[in-house]
Amino acid sequence: MRKLTAVLLVLALSLGVSAALADRTVTVSGAGEVLVPADVAVVSVGINVRKTDALEAQSAANEVIARIREALTAAGFDEENINTGYVSLWGVYDYNGDTESITAYNASSTLAVKVTDMARVGEVIDLAFGAGANTLDGVSFSVENDSEARKEALKKAVADAREKAAVLAEAAGLGELEIKAVQESGVSVFDRNISDFAVKAMGTEEAIMDRGTVVTAAKISVSASVTIVFEAK
Repeated sequence: MRKLTAVLLVLALSLGVSAALADRTVTVSGAGEVLVPADVAVVSVGINVRKTDALEAQSAANEVIARIREALTAAGFDEENINTGYVSLWGVYDYNGDTESITAYNASSTLAVKVTDMARVGEVIDLAFGAGANTLDGVSFSVENDSEARKEALKKAVADAREKAAVLAEAAGLGELEIKAVQESGVSVFDRNISDFAVKAMGTEEAIMDRGTVVTAAKISVSASVTIVFEAK
């Protein structure tokens, strides 16, 4: 009986110590963000054509795409950076009661143009529309090398967590803290759309020369989050 009592006492003391230790921990999350100027842009531009014949519609779209390619390469853009975005062809239906018939065919085709000189992004749009393009699906920005920004974002996330933990520890009267465990919750890179995009003129060579499309490169957000467990000394 005495042995059992002793064992139970040891277990109770162990549980009490564990609870006390648990009460002296602080778990917080931290976030950090770094804004990096974009150095890569992808312009999605193309043509939408409607004809009564499917082959004629597709052929007309192909001709415009070829002219856009020619205009871009003539201006010094690398052909390897001019790729097909998408190609589609569908019928336009007319519904009359219980019957339906195809009245025309719609052909669409786009080019995804990678640009590494941010000062020439607007030029791509102007050249494309000057060559016959009539659709602009947008401009996306990114960073070629974001490794340093990722490190900086993680450092900021840890610093944010430390600051939060210090406030909580002071409020709870725990005193000085030390890190017990750190877990990275993730790092993300995305275009925050902090950019300026204005189409001033398209369609004629004179307009393009005088007032071209103005595109200011976006800032790319590199953000990180961490979870840190602190323990009071």
